[in-house]
Amino acid sequence: MNLETMPSPPLKTYRIGAVGGGFIMRDVQLVAYRNAGFDVAAITSTPSADARKAADLRGIPRVYSSLDEMLTDTSIEIIDIAVPPHAQLEIVRQVAAYKHIRGILAQKPLAINYDQAVETVQICDRAGVRLAVNQNMRYDQSIRALKTLLTRGDLGRPVLATIEMRAIPHWQTWLRDYDRLTLLNMSIHHLDSFRFLFGDPESIYLSVAQDPRTAFAHRDGIALYILEYADGMRACAWDDVWAGPAREGAAADLYIKWRVEGTDGMAQGAIGWPHYPNAVASTIEFTTRNGSPCMSSPQWKEVWFPDAFSGPMGELMDSIAMDREPVIGGHDNLKTMALVEAGYRSLEQHRPVAVNEIIGAHA
Repeated sequence: MNLETMPSPPLKTYRIGAVGGGFIMRDVQLVAYRNAGFDVAAITSTPSADARKAADLRGIPRVYSSLDEMLTDTSIEIIDIAVPPHAQLEIVRQVAAYKHIRGILAQKPLAINYDQAVETVQICDRAGVRLAVNQNMRYDQSIRALKTLLTRGDLGRPVLATIEMRAIPHWQTWLRDYDRLTLLNMSIHHLDSFRFLFGDPESIYLSVAQDPRTAFAHRDGIALYILEYADGMRACAWDDVWAGPAREGAAADLYIKWRVEGTDGMAQGAIGWPHYPNAVASTIEFTTRNGSPCMSSPQWKEVWFPDAFSGPMGELMDSIAMDREPVIGGHDNLKTMALVEAGYRSLEQHRPVAVNEIIGAHA
């Protein structure tokens, strides 16, 4: 049974210029691109030593001292940005001014708030540049397998979907300067995946608790939220970044599990990411009332980090080759960013917030 856990290779590849030399670029994206046969022609970063280290490690032929210098290289067609979200808007503005650039892959979150996300999308629209957002959990193998089941109707009408995360993220130092933590920087994976799987919810209700381990000031440490859909379906997640005193001497029990119950079947699985850098594949098992009563449990060798990261770049390449909006395009991502913004409004006002409250204010 083909569950399409990996996307097809792009119809055409384009030369990539990488911006940023940190972990996600150096150890994840560049590895995925090399394995996929993509042409990363150049890299730049601040500090420049990070770009040199990444280039030496991943075999990138050219290191530029600045983004301006790299953008004068007219052979580069796509810019892949991996910088903190507060810095992304100005980089997109700078890149979009160069007519030879055909596409931009921006990191998630696209911006630190919905207003900046809208401005980023508008800049690319005016410049005629394809903008894609690296919502890479959509390309996790179990999530793509689940999407196949839903699209085929194997589970019937979805009734309830849940994600339970007990995992301890590495919070980057620049997050200390934000007033938004888990929902914007971690839960956004789950919010976007819910949208990918089930479409857009009507509203979100968010409740949070402090994370005892996170020493810097933060509002949203542990994040619990419910998404309400017009047809009565509900999706909810527990994003527990505390996960018990697993770094303070107690035994660790870290995982991300998901489950979807429909009128005709049920599927559940686990995401392998919490075990990185160990290569642990995500899993899925499912049953339908029209098939065998036993659980089906297909397996694969690919893993989210790094294998799934070729998917967003391949989708951007296909959107350029086919002259269409990327499936993970900026306009689609504004709906994810609006859901995040609605979540923070829900936190502040202690009520369910309709996503259209956010989108309508910018119409």
